[in-house]
Amino acid sequence: MDLSDWIDRHAGLTPDKTAIRFPGRDLSYAALAALIERQAAALAAHGVGRGGCVAYLGYNSPEMLSLLFACARLGALYMPLNWRLAAAEHRQMLDDCPPAVLFVETPFVAQTEGLREGLAGTTLVAFDDAPTGWMPYPDFLASAGNEVRADPEVGPHSPVLICYTSGSTGKPKGVVLTQDALIWNAANSSDMHELSAEDRILTTLPLFHVGGLNNQTTPGLAAGCTVVLHPRFDPEATLDAIERERITLTVLVPAQIDILVAHPRWRTADLSSLHMITTGSTIVPERIIHLVLDRGVPLIQVYGSTETCPIAVYQKIGDARRKAGSAGRVARHCELRIQRESGAEAPAGETGEILIRGPNVMCGYWNAPEATAAVLVDGWFHTGDMGHLDAEGYLWVDGRKKDLIISGGENIYPAEVENVIIECDGVAEVSVVGRPDPRWGEIVVAVIVPAPGCTVTAEAVMAVLDGRVARYKHPKEMVFVEALPKTALGKVRKEEVRRLVAHHARSGFGFATAEAGGT
Repeated sequence: MDLSDWIDRHAGLTPDKTAIRFPGRDLSYAALAALIERQAAALAAHGVGRGGCVAYLGYNSPEMLSLLFACARLGALYMPLNWRLAAAEHRQMLDDCPPAVLFVETPFVAQTEGLREGLAGTTLVAFDDAPTGWMPYPDFLASAGNEVRADPEVGPHSPVLICYTSGSTGKPKGVVLTQDALIWNAANSSDMHELSAEDRILTTLPLFHVGGLNNQTTPGLAAGCTVVLHPRFDPEATLDAIERERITLTVLVPAQIDILVAHPRWRTADLSSLHMITTGSTIVPERIIHLVLDRGVPLIQVYGSTETCPIAVYQKIGDARRKAGSAGRVARHCELRIQRESGAEAPAGETGEILIRGPNVMCGYWNAPEATAAVLVDGWFHTGDMGHLDAEGYLWVDGRKKDLIISGGENIYPAEVENVIIECDGVAEVSVVGRPDPRWGEIVVAVIVPAPGCTVTAEAVMAVLDGRVARYKHPKEMVFVEALPKTALGKVRKEEVRRLVAHHARSGFGFATAEAGGT
């Protein structure tokens, strides 16, 4: 069995039912199954088999989604790339796990052209105008040979998905998830959402995130639902789809919800079809929770990470108001442990590190055994997040042990940004932290120490960052100081840096960049 069996099963039972509704076209389950078979055959014709890698750079599309299942059939790894990243960041990932075939949508072809030198062994496929040396997508499909024979070595144990997350040292890490992880994650989602084939799911989150891919989208296809897929999030299109398509389930991160509730149509839109909205990716402000609840729609929370595929803890519909603010209870097919620094289990009410164990947890980081061993101990994934359980076993996330910043649902590690800013002329030291923001959850703030006798401008810092890291990681504020607070051993005291930033924000000091964040 492989993941594509989900689609084949529904193609046999309900061949004409719409599996994916996309702007301008629908794919029935029969058509989706045929597309997966043809993609798999074309990939095989280009040498992709068990253990190979296929990458995709572009917005949400049926082709992006079907390639996951085509790779599953072959036992290959599928690598969806974050289109928000800079070319240099893509280069790190493509060098770490070189794909045999890389699919690129038109807006990103020029950027990828700059990486051609390091992609000598990769077949580059373009969807529209293909530059010299690229293969047009129709030609790629036409290269398909005979039907792919089932590989007896491919099954639930086979790795199928590699998603890169930014490492705390600034180097991205490839999280490897098996087909079994997606199967058990779908089972958790089914329990969480009480999924049935009658559900109509709206996906606006990017499929390069496991949240967009696996919170509802792949579980919905496993259940035989119709998935209404949007290329990108747009508030007007989202409200249109909820009303017109009678959407029952969708996932929206807090930043998206903030944009929706600010829309003129929010108070009058017909939301009566929604069974619930799922949210997560960060600590959810109570303000957001009540804005949705007050419209009569249950807002349930999910907790997890790329390493947990991502569903590990969740609320159910009855918890939405009664346990507002909680992340919920441990997923049906997971275990949860709150651990003290000593390694002992913390009792209810006491804060400790959140640990997760279950068949949905990653098998490890790609080519990083030491990093894997540091977070996977006896099957327990050490999240680096801090939380506590209440008397009923509900998880409350108290903060993050790591320095991770989550802005608009995107993960940002300070080291990534610091490693680039320090290259700016005149910068002696820099510390990057997050500051709470009512719209984005957090914004990135850089606290900079100029070298003696030097003047550093915000414009110069932004120029160094441009093209090196994704724009959503750029600082929204900069604070220039004479020295950073440090320990006796010279380590920067991040908590004191955050307090300094908070003081500057209250006082109205600091530099606010002209760039706005986004989801």
